[in-house]
Amino acid sequence: MNSKTIAVILIALGIVVLAYSGITYTTRGKPVNILGARIETTQSHFIPPVAGALVLAGGIVLFAVNPRKT
Repeated sequence: MNSKTIAVILIALGIVVLAYSGITYTTRGKPVNILGARIETTQSHFIPPVAGALVLAGGIVLFAVNPRKT
């Protein structure tokens, strides 16, 4: 992938995170055994809008910068 493709992906991800005011997603946690019963747990993760703004800005900078080939 070239830098322009990565820049477009970063810009799109930044816009999505900002549009939803952050994104929350869950992953599997460690299973817990209590008195012989196995209980599955989940962990919740949050991507804040500030991270989306930083990714968006990084994508714009990467898109605007024209790398020189020597």
